[in-house]
Amino acid sequence: MSNKFQSIKGFYDILPEATPLWFKLEDTARRVLGQYGYKNIRMPLVEPTELYVRSVGEHTDIVEKEMYAWEDALNGDKLALRPEGTAGCVRAVVEHNLTYNGPQRLWYSGPMFRHENVQKGRQRQFHQIGVEAFGFDTPEVDAEQIVLLARLWRELGIQDVELQINSIGDAHERAEYRNVLIAYFEQHADLLDEDAKRRLHTNPLRILDTKNPRMQAMCEAAPKLIDCLGDETRAHFDGLCKRLNQAGVAFKINPRLVRGLDYYNRTVFEWVTTKLGAQGTIAGGGRYDALVERLGGSATPACGFGIGLERVFLLMQEYGITATDAPDVYLVNVGELAESAAFAIAERLRNANVEVVLHAGGGSFKSQMKKADRSLARYALILGDDEVNNQQVTLKPMQFDTQSGAKPEQVLCSIEEAIKIMAAGKS
Repeated sequence: MSNKFQSIKGFYDILPEATPLWFKLEDTARRVLGQYGYKNIRMPLVEPTELYVRSVGEHTDIVEKEMYAWEDALNGDKLALRPEGTAGCVRAVVEHNLTYNGPQRLWYSGPMFRHENVQKGRQRQFHQIGVEAFGFDTPEVDAEQIVLLARLWRELGIQDVELQINSIGDAHERAEYRNVLIAYFEQHADLLDEDAKRRLHTNPLRILDTKNPRMQAMCEAAPKLIDCLGDETRAHFDGLCKRLNQAGVAFKINPRLVRGLDYYNRTVFEWVTTKLGAQGTIAGGGRYDALVERLGGSATPACGFGIGLERVFLLMQEYGITATDAPDVYLVNVGELAESAAFAIAERLRNANVEVVLHAGGGSFKSQMKKADRSLARYALILGDDEVNNQQVTLKPMQFDTQSGAKPEQVLCSIEEAIKIMAAGKS
């Protein structure tokens, strides 16, 4: 016997018992995004490596340690599996000149790839929904995207998630703050771990986001970027806070929140939970007004976020949120005439928008009814030779009535009457 293949570490299968809850998450997100006027865009999984180096940042963890990048053996192109979606979306907007006729609200979904330490809520292939708005420079869109997420959590039944926001200023403000921060950390060099020392002169803002307990108090006492903002940047942040208050969305200003990618400016935000351990961020994003120009387009303000779908899925499970893909009917067929007629009857039901699982492979009436019960179908439609001769079916309810608590009686009726009964039960 040859060895069985197994999936690669960090790359996993989503099995059929899990997909109904995934569908609920994705369908709800799609509906909410439509309510806010966002249109779907679909980009490739593979992009030029340089796209991520130039956008995400050469000294970020993604580029330095996590990106799946290689040289194409056929033509020498340097390629990468997408580790995040914003860069590819900006590339598409620039390449196709999508903002020519005005601002754009876009969203996308699909797998992303990062070579990370695998743990609960963190895989090497993971899934995101990304949302990007191009051409809006006022805080209304920053607020809109945050309020959109608040609505999504409500629609999904997710509670007790905290919104953290911050402003990291514009490029010149961060440059000034960067020098202040480097000087501060140099004064506390004895407390810096190896990762912080490596970042000190390349990406010192990321040190503020350290998870090292030994550095927490020192980082808490560090100068705060939000205190160094100019009037225009401060007004933008105040406008965001005002609109969130108007919308009734509670938030916490977290001066240490910087996000991990170089392209952000001004607004940054995260939605976090305490129910998933270390992987507590379920969505995050912010403004990136310089990225479109950096990637070859005209100067275009932009704002966006990503939702970590695996983490939201785990959170839905924590709250006991369920979903099912049970069919409307399981078609039981016993007898030579019934087996012959069942296929055509199943198609008639599907033509009437009834979801049908047709029993195949024979078996006794008792064994077929057990399978009908395990399918969680609302009804078993029973077809025997007598029913075929009389052009009737037996419709047996399989689930209890939610109001009376009783299981309704089965009925012998025509196919047309059975369809009406099932349709009434759906509404």
